[in-house]
Amino acid sequence: MSSTAQVAFNPLTWLFSSSGQFSPDDAPPLAHIYREIREAGFHAVHTEIPQDMSVDDYRQLLDDSGLAPAPGYFHTAFSDPARMPGAVEEAKRTAGHHAQLGLSRIFIADGFAAGPRLERPAQGADADAARLDRIATAVGTVAEAMVAEGVTPCLHQHVGTWIETEAETEAVLASVDPELLLLGPDTGHLAWVGVDPARFIEKHLDRIGAVHLKDLHGAIRAEARTESLDYFGTAARHLWTEPGRGDVDFDDVLDVLSRFDGWYVIEVDVADQPTPRDTAAVSARWVSERLTGDHAEAAS
Repeated sequence: MSSTAQVAFNPLTWLFSSSGQFSPDDAPPLAHIYREIREAGFHAVHTEIPQDMSVDDYRQLLDDSGLAPAPGYFHTAFSDPARMPGAVEEAKRTAGHHAQLGLSRIFIADGFAAGPRLERPAQGADADAARLDRIATAVGTVAEAMVAEGVTPCLHQHVGTWIETEAETEAVLASVDPELLLLGPDTGHLAWVGVDPARFIEKHLDRIGAVHLKDLHGAIRAEARTESLDYFGTAARHLWTEPGRGDVDFDDVLDVLSRFDGWYVIEVDVADQPTPRDTAAVSARWVSERLTGDHAEAAS
């Protein structure tokens, strides 16, 4: 593992209830969340600037919390042509904010797809080559707008979207110039669709721009398929867990990434500990043990 790697935590954990429901209105204030992330042992956080906050005020919040900014996340319904003009403008704005914070990478993903992708997650339901071509073209357009702002997007494959399977991810990568679009793999979402994260990352190692390190319980993945659980029902069973507590082979993943010197973002959607702060603390200890103590403090 490169000594220059940087590690952050995603506050998403505070936005999900224990039942797996996305409940941002029930989350504590952002300053409270950031303080708990810092106290847990992280020195950087996934960037997401509230709509009503300026970049300067957000930077001050980070400074007050003792945290550095790490690559955030942009998503939209790339399959919907009517949304693209607005999506391009929002992408430019988000990328510009990242650039102002000194970041040069951001994760980019398709939005959740209603219907079969959420009802039958991680199975590539209702695949459509023409739709995927349309999505790839839209991703390229948005990526070009972001790069013009000085930030290169990193494609993040995500269960429940139209860029879910390995084949779909490969198709989008092949359709967009690598100068405009890097890869931001998520180890947990790869494992959920049955892809070996280390093998996939190794195949695209020269194109990796940032990485989501995410773990899952293989038994829950299997139960979800057997019982035909939907996306959120699977998450509510505690599919996700803190890194090192599940079944993703991080020995292989980190070995493949031994020379990668970009950002790692730790994600656990639904806390697999009693509280989100406990989840962050368990994750931070794993970072210190597996990425070395220097990595836990790389952004300080």
